[in-house]
Amino acid sequence: MENLSYYEILEISQNADKATIKKAYRKLAKQWHPDRNQGDAEAERNFKFCNEAYQVLSDDQQRSTYDRYGKEGLQNGGGRRSSSSFDDLGSMFEEMFSGGGGGGGGRRSRGPQEKYPLDMAVEIRLSFKEAVFGCDKEIDFTYKDSCNTCKGTGAKGGNVKTCSQCGGKGQVYIRQGFMTFSQTCPACHGEGTMPGEKCSDCNGKGFENVKESVTIKVPAGVDTENRLRVSGKGNIGKNGNRGDLYVTFIVAEDKTFIRNGNDVYIEVPVFFTQAVMGDALTIPSLTGELELKLNIGTRDKQHFTFRGEGIEDVHGHGKGNLIAQINITYPKKLTDDQYDLLDQLQESFGVESKPHESLFESAFDRVKGWFK
Repeated sequence: MENLSYYEILEISQNADKATIKKAYRKLAKQWHPDRNQGDAEAERNFKFCNEAYQVLSDDQQRSTYDRYGKEGLQNGGGRRSSSSFDDLGSMFEEMFSGGGGGGGGRRSRGPQEKYPLDMAVEIRLSFKEAVFGCDKEIDFTYKDSCNTCKGTGAKGGNVKTCSQCGGKGQVYIRQGFMTFSQTCPACHGEGTMPGEKCSDCNGKGFENVKESVTIKVPAGVDTENRLRVSGKGNIGKNGNRGDLYVTFIVAEDKTFIRNGNDVYIEVPVFFTQAVMGDALTIPSLTGELELKLNIGTRDKQHFTFRGEGIEDVHGHGKGNLIAQINITYPKKLTDDQYDLLDQLQESFGVESKPHESLFESAFDRVKGWFK
């Protein structure tokens, strides 16, 4: 498969739409998934190729880059993978391999008989280290559980009556000129029924709030706005079905390292004499220390790249790079001795120490001619 194009890997045409891409990927991912082909190295390789092809072709920006420049274009700055792709893959695998239990399947919004959505979302904050290397994280959250006393109706004894405002339709209609618009009934919130008398246990809400904690495994390489789905930890509906919990990550910035996708930047202060003469410096990296060798005449803002010393890709596509950016610093004041030494050094370079003179000589003559 490695010699095939991404379109050939997924067995689709180059003009396939997103729905076709997703359908093809689901079929092949199910066929080659390691859980169904344990011990089969070829199946594992094919699964990785399918995964790689889907992540690129399902992202508009990456697909455009791939169509123009091929895989090389993606390797040379083809853009970050979107968080929605990460979330989509997680949801897809759970649908295929969860066994169809109460927590499996796609997202569930509020059903016609539910007072609230079954799926819910929370945000958690991660330190830079936790996001880069992964961690186990405990989450405290509150979910809704249908009131047992009134069976989720909000009515005493479960006795409800038809909503008088919408007549049980759950929708009300507003006429403006010759057009008619419908909207959810504000009285019954779309249920079509109302409590005859409020349930005393839930005060007519139809649910109670329950606190819970869950420990999740945060994969290495997650970034801000990446989402992770925790199956079967959402709200509980009237029939006992439970939705999913969607965790969105917010990653704190680091004092030393600056993240850009899977690459990490670090600013290295260098004294001007080190830049002129060249030097060897020890700089911090994500895993320890690195030696940075400065060339003679190193420039301000010059980049030195350390391959594979960045952040692990959350989708398993290797590591990014660490880029050291030079920040040349100069003395704020000079002693008389230092001034004399620098003056002697400048004189020792002769004409080379005053490049502006040869550069502007012809310009001066030209400008003088403008005023004759």
